[in-house]
Amino acid sequence: MQNALIRVVLDVLKPHSPSLPSFALYLSDLDGVDGVNITLMEIDKDTENIKITMEGSDLKYNQIKEAIEHYGASVHSVDEVVAGRKLVEEVTTPQD
Repeated sequence: MQNALIRVVLDVLKPHSPSLPSFALYLSDLDGVDGVNITLMEIDKDTENIKITMEGSDLKYNQIKEAIEHYGASVHSVDEVVAGRKLVEEVTTPQD
């Protein structure tokens, strides 16, 4: 197996529709995606600011971005990326 993106964490602004459960199911259907976690960070009259965490064996960032934009949402930032063959968790050091 060659190296691939295996986790992506995105800060996304989306309209209220689709609902978060529907949006999660839609994103989980993309090729290479094993799981999706969506957390609502902030809500206002017209939009929702959400954090999307996606894990899989071979995530395709451009495909994910296009799928998000398909529903009128936009990626504000890429907050975390893990690449390779193994998930490496961030560790706390004494300096933290």
